[in-house]
Amino acid sequence: MDADGSNFVASLEKGLAVIRCFGPEARRLTVSDVAGRTGYTRATARRFLLTLTQLDYAVTDGKFFELTPKILTLGHAYLTSRSLWDASRVYLDQVTLQTNESCNIGILDGDEIVYVARSAAPHRIMSVSLFVGARLPAHATSMGQTVLAFSPEKDLTAYLHRNPLERFTENTITDARAFRRRLSEIRAKGYALVDQELEMGLISMATPLFNSDGAVMAALNISAHSGRVDRDRMLADYLPHLTWAAELIGAVALA
Repeated sequence: MDADGSNFVASLEKGLAVIRCFGPEARRLTVSDVAGRTGYTRATARRFLLTLTQLDYAVTDGKFFELTPKILTLGHAYLTSRSLWDASRVYLDQVTLQTNESCNIGILDGDEIVYVARSAAPHRIMSVSLFVGARLPAHATSMGQTVLAFSPEKDLTAYLHRNPLERFTENTITDARAFRRRLSEIRAKGYALVDQELEMGLISMATPLFNSDGAVMAALNISAHSGRVDRDRMLADYLPHLTWAAELIGAVALA
């Protein structure tokens, strides 16, 4: 954005904020719900919701509003513009084939990890649904910790300043100093191993993906059920496959 902000379109910002109100736990919302979540007046929220409805991005029964599948075209525009994620899918599939575990790529968006590529194992390991476009809190996930570990110090400081490090399980790191120590370990080792910090029963490991400038652009991970896979097996059996895939995807990114 330009220095004086003269080219900033506030109405677009508000429209996107309204769209972000919806999610897995908020599929159907009233005007009052959206107003409360965004801080806008009911009149403003109503105008944006009705605009989305007229454009077929939402439907309403007169009280509740719900997004339509057309909203996926907004995310699809990003995914199709990033052919790297499509090209990476073959490597994710190979990792899943060799380990029988889900393999994913995620990018950091604000305080959350967003899934941009996924190869799902046939068994379900989480109580929440994971799909391309799914969002998870960065601090409690292996991909989030990996991206944060290799991010510039100013970005990490800003993240910790605005993020309360919410507790999800007894293993979640909620102390900022302890979290920084964890990230230092990840930088030294080159990978993150998160054991039941987001959800009990979930263990995952991630490695960074770098762009042509050497900056971290995403993370690649394997996730499994801790009842079947422990930390030692993750390191001995799965890390080599993850490293292999990360190297090849990195080569594609640099090509």
